Amino acid sequence: MKCLFLYNPNSGRGKIAKKLNLIRSRLGQCYECVDVVATASSEDLEERVRKGADEYDAIVFSGGDGTFNNVLQGLGDKRVRLGYLPAGTANDVAHSLGIPRSVKGALKVVTRGHSERLDCMLANKSRYVLYVAAAGSLTSVTYETEQRTKRRFGWLAYFFRGLKNNMRLTVLPFAGECGAQPFEMNGVLAFVLNGRSVAGFPVNRKGSMQDGLIELAVVRQAQKPNLLRKIGVFFSIATMMVFGIRVKKRDIEMIQGDHVRIRTAENVVWDFDGERGLQGDLDLEILRGHFELFVPSDHKR
Repeated sequence: MKCLFLYNPNSGRGKIAKKLNLIRSRLGQCYECVDVVATASSEDLEERVRKGADEYDAIVFSGGDGTFNNVLQGLGDKRVRLGYLPAGTANDVAHSLGIPRSVKGALKVVTRGHSERLDCMLANKSRYVLYVAAAGSLTSVTYETEQRTKRRFGWLAYFFRGLKNNMRLTVLPFAGECGAQPFEMNGVLAFVLNGRSVAGFPVNRKGSMQDGLIELAVVRQAQKPNLLRKIGVFFSIATMMVFGIRVKKRDIEMIQGDHVRIRTAENVVWDFDGERGLQGDLDLEILRGHFELFVPSDHKR
């Protein structure tokens, strides 16, 4: 039995690099061969996953939510069991799946050997998305915030960046269908969700990565809002982040389905799992049980 361990030396303030001996030792209890590789870039990571899927019985990796997204791109349709040691800033995937943030705790999940098949999304027939596609105000902070700032301040780095550059809430057009339900509205923030957590907030508490469903949530806004509505939308965003997308509020729209097709302006940028994704119209479909991951056996997904 062979295991490949891949890690991003820049994630999690470099804590993984300090614990390589522990990681190698714990994985060595389950696998006869453990190869440890530091990845040089997202492209390097994807290529190593692509090749490793044919050579190893399991691929364990460490990094943030963006790293997990890169692993999905490299994995494609190949079948190999994955293990995840969260070491990012928000670690939304770990929150959604109940994977401990500590290295020892996450390693215990891997070495116990319980794995399940989980859903992900496919965007415009070309890009895999694990837990969220987001557009609008505040969504770009995850990839615009400098790595050194994230290492220094952690989650607060996103907050500071958001205050600095995203106080103007631009109104965007959203139209299309979610499942069998059509919609047309203007909004300042849109989430398409397969997970439970976004930026560390449990915005989709009842969400599941095994139910074959996607949740679409939009914070609505008038095309030309007055001052009162401009102020009110800040409270709506805060309400959604704290109390979730199912909160009963007039300007928060939530729809559920097995696919989402969205028509919007050409310059609208979609953030995929905390990284810059595609631009303009978006077509997302759920891929049921697309990949297999070591997860805690006692956590509802």
